[in-house]
Amino acid sequence: MKTIGFVLSTKENEKRRALLPQDILRIKHKKYLYFEKGYGNEIGLSDAIYQKAGANIATREEILSKDVICDPKIGDANYLERLTNKTTIFGWIHAVHNKEVTNLIIEKKLTAIAWESMNRNGRHVFWRNSELAGKAAVLDAIPHFGKLPSECKVAIIGRGNVSEGAFMILSNLGAKITIYNKRNEKFLRNEISNYDIIVNGILWDPLREDHIIYQQDLKRMKKPSLIIDVSCDEEGAIETSHPTTIENPIYVLDGVMHYAVDHTPSLFPYIASEIISSSVKNYIDDIIENKIKMNKILKPAIIIEMGKILDKQISDYKYKYAI
Repeated sequence: MKTIGFVLSTKENEKRRALLPQDILRIKHKKYLYFEKGYGNEIGLSDAIYQKAGANIATREEILSKDVICDPKIGDANYLERLTNKTTIFGWIHAVHNKEVTNLIIEKKLTAIAWESMNRNGRHVFWRNSELAGKAAVLDAIPHFGKLPSECKVAIIGRGNVSEGAFMILSNLGAKITIYNKRNEKFLRNEISNYDIIVNGILWDPLREDHIIYQQDLKRMKKPSLIIDVSCDEEGAIETSHPTTIENPIYVLDGVMHYAVDHTPSLFPYIASEIISSSVKNYIDDIIENKIKMNKILKPAIIIEMGKILDKQISDYKYKYAI
């Protein structure tokens, strides 16, 4: 049997939790679950509530000694170098976009199960979190802008879950919306001066060397205008984007306001935790019973196994950028 440690995230203002007590009750092997002290405090859940559900409370050092470490933003963790080659990490890793983390996983010979690679029947397991990311980004960015959405023309890039979440909020607030997908992204550049707000929901392919919006395009945009880059990939769809924080979400370049917080669901931590936990609970017993490779959703999500790259996307990225 494998033990699973649930660690408090080290990322700024990351308040989402991977597993809630109501879902622990549905897990068969509860005694193999260990939660760092104070795990649920940010969302109003005491250690006693976790213990009553059947889980264990432990120190950070004890958590990091477990067979599997679960952390929603494990790709941003500062403790990976303390793990051993027998450790499996389980969370959003984004190894394709994060060269330093990928190098460290390989160097430490860790096994990585990536949430972003977990799909069921063609749909991402955590799609509701992505939808929430789009909703939360819009709700957080708009008050900084100074214009009501009902007074704005909005361009949304992408038709995935992130973009759908942004669309739901903006349409309810009366914005005039045009949606652009990958096939007509060039039209956006020609029409960029029409919009008050541009929302990007596309996860960028790191092998692409172009952008949808270049820095020179900012000069043609309305003043004021706002870019909400939910994906916020550096050197990605928006050339001028770089990740911001919940504490300092905005910067202005060439008169255009940029919002690029890369973990917006944390603005609504309880609902985000409910969304995540409702999915994570389905895989815990198979992980504990060491049946990961027998699970048709977990097995394809093993992107690195004891330091060996299994995901072709990472291999292509590694080759191009000499990780």
